[in-house]
Amino acid sequence: MGDYLQAFKVTDKVYWVGAIDWDLRNFHGYATDLGTTYNAFLILDEKVTLIDTVKAPFFDEMVGRISSVISPDKIDYIISNHSEMDHSGSLPKAYSLMKPEKIFASPMGEKNLKAHFHDLPVDVVKTGDSLSLGDSTLHFIETKMLHWPDSMVSYLDTEKLLFSQDAFGMHLAGSGRWYTDYEEYTLRTEAQKYFANILLLYSSKILDLLKSLPGLNLDIKIVAPDHGPMWKGDGIGYILDLYRQFAEQKPSLKGVVIYDTMWHSTELMARSILDGMVAADLEGERINLSASDRSMAITKLMDAGVVVVGSPTLNNNMYPTVADFLVYMRGLRPQNKIGGAFGSFGWSGEAAKQITGILQECNFELPYPELKVKYIPTASDLEKCFNFGKDLAEKLKEKLQ
Repeated sequence: MGDYLQAFKVTDKVYWVGAIDWDLRNFHGYATDLGTTYNAFLILDEKVTLIDTVKAPFFDEMVGRISSVISPDKIDYIISNHSEMDHSGSLPKAYSLMKPEKIFASPMGEKNLKAHFHDLPVDVVKTGDSLSLGDSTLHFIETKMLHWPDSMVSYLDTEKLLFSQDAFGMHLAGSGRWYTDYEEYTLRTEAQKYFANILLLYSSKILDLLKSLPGLNLDIKIVAPDHGPMWKGDGIGYILDLYRQFAEQKPSLKGVVIYDTMWHSTELMARSILDGMVAADLEGERINLSASDRSMAITKLMDAGVVVVGSPTLNNNMYPTVADFLVYMRGLRPQNKIGGAFGSFGWSGEAAKQITGILQECNFELPYPELKVKYIPTASDLEKCFNFGKDLAEKLKEKLQ
């Protein structure tokens, strides 16, 4: 199984033994154009320990990497920091092949793993618990709802290494294991996209965790997430600062217009609304949902102060792509937005009002009624659109003063 694969040495005691998914393009609704990694880690000590496993189809790849360091049946413990299937999918096969003495997970992790795999034996560890491996000790910290109820992180004291599961990661396939192997633009872009689509809903809990880290007295020299590259040196401060910025959700002088169009009338409106924002000195971006997926749109709006959504009316409803995006956005609950709704229609024109309803559910500040145009917008209509965008921009500027 998985012959001629190599583990990557992280420290004298720790090896990366994960898998690279070069072909992944969708992760439960989130477009992963650059693929991903499923990071698993092997600790060599008196008690040989595997930190997390990989998505089920990549089991052989993980075993091949482990086998380049040690026989898999020498593994004594498996730690499950997170029971989502991209990390636990290989656990039953791993248990059968490796026959470890114990599997450890958080209290909710134990429940989830038994719900997933039914007869898998799991021992529970909680915040403050530790596990001696011989020379080194693992310390456990539950991080509930970051981003599942079972989530926890593990700290290896001798290596000063934090196994951070889904925190501080990104969906990025590549041959490099350290953040220094990638351009800063790629790291920031993919970290923002990951945060926007996976963690945005839990921003307040992330801020609580970041505030609590100093009190844990952990001397962290390496952060090893379950997706993407590892962080060390200045990179640790870099990713922590990014997460703090993302989680604070402070609006910037930026406006995005998100829409779809049937016969280009809504598109003409979107164009003029954006021009109004730009005329008021906002950085602006227009996102057509027929050309951009929902995950890109949510990423672009994450730091925007103004978000305007538009749709034609089709069969008394929003256009399907717009409805899809708004349901996705409602689940992620972006904060601190000034919003607006618009759209063209031919018969009944319900779409703009429906958009307003969802923006209200998301607690967007809506200073103006929705803007609607019947059939093809006139020059006068487009002037109203321009002023709509400009007025929203001015509202944002007043708010940020």
